[in-house]
Amino acid sequence: MELFHFKRDIPFMKYGKLTTFISLLTFVMAVFFLFTKGLNFSVEFTGGTVMEVQYSKPAEINKVRQDLNVLNLGEVQVQALGSNRHVMIRLPNKEGTTSATLSNQVMNILKKDDPQVSLRQVEFIGPQVGDELVQNGLIALSLVIIGIIMYLSVRFEWRFAVSAIIANMHDVIIILGCFAFFQWEFSLTVLAGILAVLGYSVNESVVVFDRIRENFRKGSMRNKSVPEIIDNAITATMGRTAITHGSTEAMVLAMLIFGGSALHGFSLALTIGIVFGIYSSVLVASPLLVMFGLSRENIAKPQKAKEEAVV
Repeated sequence: MELFHFKRDIPFMKYGKLTTFISLLTFVMAVFFLFTKGLNFSVEFTGGTVMEVQYSKPAEINKVRQDLNVLNLGEVQVQALGSNRHVMIRLPNKEGTTSATLSNQVMNILKKDDPQVSLRQVEFIGPQVGDELVQNGLIALSLVIIGIIMYLSVRFEWRFAVSAIIANMHDVIIILGCFAFFQWEFSLTVLAGILAVLGYSVNESVVVFDRIRENFRKGSMRNKSVPEIIDNAITATMGRTAITHGSTEAMVLAMLIFGGSALHGFSLALTIGIVFGIYSSVLVASPLLVMFGLSRENIAKPQKAKEEAVV
């Protein structure tokens, strides 16, 4: 099934150097923001107090956030648990204030609107737990990257593996750079979104790489240059890309708009990742194949003519 069909191949590789330069520029900017501004880690990483409260009537989540701003704690997370009667509140650490004191201050503020609000559970997350989460997150990210490299090296060839992993890391750094620049909160759900983007992006790269490999083995492509073969492969997959990525992006945008605060970080990371995943698979990974010297001999090695038996 194709949404549209191109009669001529789009000359993507003609602009390969330009798109690679743009990618390098955005990559450097993202790294710059990561080092200068840093990530705005959530309570799971930095430690803090997690409270679960129950209201007698549905609570207004936005009003609860505004009421708690008087504590001057910085980023306070408030989200509904199933219904607006049960609310979870995540509070960052406050120097010189214990978790018990902080929870009492919160309850005093909440009871001004609803005297019947009750505290169901309070939990303190220490900084050491946050350090463990950072380490485990980096380990998970590293294992995913190693697995992708091994998979692509076995299925294709080292040039494909290196190109794909550079493109995927480009996506990850861009997402992290956006979160650093806008100081969006970086939580465990955002980390889950980044890991999902890695798998999603490599899937798009594999589809394009498969078509490139098929083109090298086609007799009709024998007189075509490497850039022309890659252009044909990318153009042939554009219809599939529009359908799959368009439908996925529509679903992710629905989560971003209507999913509430619980899904906001996850859907935001996916929204950015899907867009840059398409861009990197087409305009980063493919030009890198040309730069790394991909040729017909690397994929479709010429078969040696069998010597005829002497009678």
